[in-house]
Amino acid sequence: MTDPQQAMMESIAMNYLLGERTFAEPEVQAAMASASPQEMYVELLQRCPVRDLGDDMFAVFRLEDVLFLNKHHGVEQASKYLGSDRPAIPLGLDGPEHRKYRRLLDPVFAMKRITALEEPVRQLAHEMIDGFAADGHVDAYKVWCEPLPSTIFLRIMGLPMDDLENFLHFKRLTLGGDTGETLSIEERLQRRGEAVVWIQNYFNAELDRRESAPPQDDMIGWLLTTEVEGERLDRRDLLDILGLLMIAGLDTVAASLACMLSYFARHPEHRALVVADPSLMSSAVEELMRFESPVTQGMRLTTEEITLPSGTVLPAGANVLISWSSANLDETAFPDPLTVDFTRSPNPHIGFASGFHRCLGSHLARLELVTALNAWHERIPDYALPDGTELVYGGNPRAPHELPLVWG
Repeated sequence: MTDPQQAMMESIAMNYLLGERTFAEPEVQAAMASASPQEMYVELLQRCPVRDLGDDMFAVFRLEDVLFLNKHHGVEQASKYLGSDRPAIPLGLDGPEHRKYRRLLDPVFAMKRITALEEPVRQLAHEMIDGFAADGHVDAYKVWCEPLPSTIFLRIMGLPMDDLENFLHFKRLTLGGDTGETLSIEERLQRRGEAVVWIQNYFNAELDRRESAPPQDDMIGWLLTTEVEGERLDRRDLLDILGLLMIAGLDTVAASLACMLSYFARHPEHRALVVADPSLMSSAVEELMRFESPVTQGMRLTTEEITLPSGTVLPAGANVLISWSSANLDETAFPDPLTVDFTRSPNPHIGFASGFHRCLGSHLARLELVTALNAWHERIPDYALPDGTELVYGGNPRAPHELPLVWG
């Protein structure tokens, strides 16, 4: 086994073990797979704000502790390998190296650039709805929530739409979560290894093609011509950036769309509010990012002894599971946290993470969610789950990977 494979396996094993120890109880597992896990997360937070799992492993649930950890220079990102066999850029980096690449990539996803995508997102959302609006039913995850943001992202990258299904297969190999399978650590490693080989072969061929062609005005074209500290990005850096961007672009918004559409289908009183006033959708998205927390947890590694605001001391070398879901339901920051309130203000949720590793693409995600959901409700304002449907959620990001909806 190569050093990168060993490092990747250790990372997967630690994430798996932390999750197993933190959420081992059958009732907790059942709640996580349901459409309404929020009471379970509140109970975890109230029962034990910081859980000592043994062997220098901890789980942290309080918002104040989470915010403290995410801005502490003695804390590193623990899940470093995603879409690559080296630390992903910028997710898998910390300190000066992380800041260097964030300075490069943050302007690509700045609001002034992202705003121009609003109309294309709206048009694509309507085009896809055209394909099923007259049917009166659809599996919304497979037909709309998953392909819509993926198509948008391929267009931003300047890649052909014919490759969409291959990229979705890459995402499933890397993240899993929507197959219903229970995989061993070795099986997870094997699938991620297959995904890394595929994505690197794909992008190597694409980068070779572009080197002998006129520059394209898209994200890959921009990355090929930009400089970091006076030097162009080398091929390995490009591969480590592109692999991570594809994972983020293909999955997080799809899961968030599915969580929110599911919520609106199950809560017609809240759906009526955004149908009557589409300008409310922006604050609705913020509140549902808090309440649903599609990205449920993250992993951190301490490099020095740290005393949390709650008083718990984490030793150097501790692996820490951070529960975004519980932190977003912390009553000290969110009064009446189990109530969904589209007028909640302030709403300091961390659905897009926080601190040094806050989500690079949060502006793009917000625009896609608000624009697409308004398009859906313009065309299909009254819908529901079929009678007797019990949704099953899986993965991180969590989502119902089957989301049947019906309308009149």
